[in-house]
Amino acid sequence: MYMENPAQFLLWYFNRFVKYRNSKPNKVHYYLKDKNLITQNIDGLDAKAGNKNYISIHGNLHKVTKFHEQGSTVSLIDAPWQTIENEYIEKSNENKLKKLLLNTFKISTKSQKPELMISLKPFVLLFDEYYTNTYRINEAEIMMQKAKKFIFLGTSFNVNITSIALNYALKNNAYIDIVDPNPIDLRIPNVSYYKMSALAYINKNS
Repeated sequence: MYMENPAQFLLWYFNRFVKYRNSKPNKVHYYLKDKNLITQNIDGLDAKAGNKNYISIHGNLHKVTKFHEQGSTVSLIDAPWQTIENEYIEKSNENKLKKLLLNTFKISTKSQKPELMISLKPFVLLFDEYYTNTYRINEAEIMMQKAKKFIFLGTSFNVNITSIALNYALKNNAYIDIVDPNPIDLRIPNVSYYKMSALAYINKNS
């Protein structure tokens, strides 16, 4: 969608995620601030809570990159959301917002398509992309290789990173806690299931 209809993609992304960028961390984020953490969340709340070394494996809505071939090394750039909001005066004019988004993300006015190493792309792992070192996958795997205990908070195990983590946990013969109000039964040994929220689990183990 980003490549074929960037106006609609950026509008959807803006409406879906950007409004939450000023949200505040909760008790769970503060509990995790000194933990080795790999998160699928892109909200940046773990950084706000003080975690200096966490890995946001699916990206961060506060950053963008230049549109690039997968596997290429690119820098992270601060996302221009505040600039867009400052210029988006007519809050109900969707067409003006689309034009503003296209202009800010440097989408070609001629082709109406993103251009490699010119256009900007939200720093978020899209469905047909794979983990690269821009998303710190090597660091994540090193972290998992060393872990003696894995805690999975609120995951369906339908995302690739959780499968990778589970494989490392089994290889390490590590302790595994699965925390979810409706946890998935993995039908494997050495797993402790906690049918509760992350907050209840933290209160129980603090």
